[in-house]
Amino acid sequence: MTALLLYCRPGFEKECLAEITYLAGEKGYFGWSNLIINAGFVIFETDAAAEVYPLWQKSVFCREAWPIYARLDDLDPSDRLGPIQAAVNELVAETGVQLFGNVSCEYAEGDDYHSTSRFAGKFVHPVRQALRNQGLLSKKEDASLPTLRLFFKDSAQVLIGLDQPRQRAAWPMGIARLRFPSAAPSRSTLKLEEAFAAFLGQDWRSLLADCRTGVDLGAAPGGWTWQLVKQELYVYAVDNGPMDKELMASGLVEHVLADGFIWKPLKSVDWLVCDMVEKPARVARLIYEWLDGRHAKYAIFNLKLPMKKRFHQWQEIKAELDGLIAEHHPKAVFKARQLYHDREEITVMLDLRNQNG
Repeated sequence: MTALLLYCRPGFEKECLAEITYLAGEKGYFGWSNLIINAGFVIFETDAAAEVYPLWQKSVFCREAWPIYARLDDLDPSDRLGPIQAAVNELVAETGVQLFGNVSCEYAEGDDYHSTSRFAGKFVHPVRQALRNQGLLSKKEDASLPTLRLFFKDSAQVLIGLDQPRQRAAWPMGIARLRFPSAAPSRSTLKLEEAFAAFLGQDWRSLLADCRTGVDLGAAPGGWTWQLVKQELYVYAVDNGPMDKELMASGLVEHVLADGFIWKPLKSVDWLVCDMVEKPARVARLIYEWLDGRHAKYAIFNLKLPMKKRFHQWQEIKAELDGLIAEHHPKAVFKARQLYHDREEITVMLDLRNQNG
């Protein structure tokens, strides 16, 4: 095990590599990669793969990662399964894993790899049967056991590894396949739905049941407002642009024609959300000021990163917020992740634990 496979958004391979290199370096570990731009994955070569593996969960730009135990090239189309079985047997002998809870045949999200999706989808069935015949796969899927991971660059090249349940992403390959609700004003609503699930867990709807009010800065046409209204929150939608008429007819939205950087509510609200196209450092400071001033208890917001120095820009913003939190709110919850439904942005959750605001 001398490498990790890391999944990321296509086009963010440099940021993914920079971040895992930084996180590993903090612990005294080092590695490198020959990047393939727009591939949607990074192979991080390191002699400390086992130690670096858990660090991916601290990353923003990595969706999921797992250790690579074997790499097979030039698979014979007449017998791909044989060499894979042999490599899996070596993996079992090396790791001592006696039973897999599942097997996953995967492919990269980058455009050049989409042709592999159909092959991977079909190939998982013979692999699953072969593992069951060997007594290596549980009869039913068991999330408490390691999953055997097979990553196909194409039908002739495969990386083989296994994950650990505690290090596994909430969604396969970190990709949240959410259904777009036809009643929502825009597809951006999926960003907020994914963010709630990613930061609060799959029971996020029940956690929001006690919340009553929210503010959406830069709300028009109402994709994020719709998500809050769906949870029965009364929302102040702050934007000079027009809001969706059906959303306004719900009776749970007050359209505030104002500048999102100036307006504040008369009373504290439960949730503040923001997806404004503004400079990310300015947005981050605005959200912090809202929560520090107890205008809201919790916040989820997007930061639109510039094309150049995206990782560097995020590091600067994070350092500023970390400093403020350490000085004034040491028990705060501060999380960030580039979600599947994000584009040139990352999503942040902030809770300063101002419960009496």
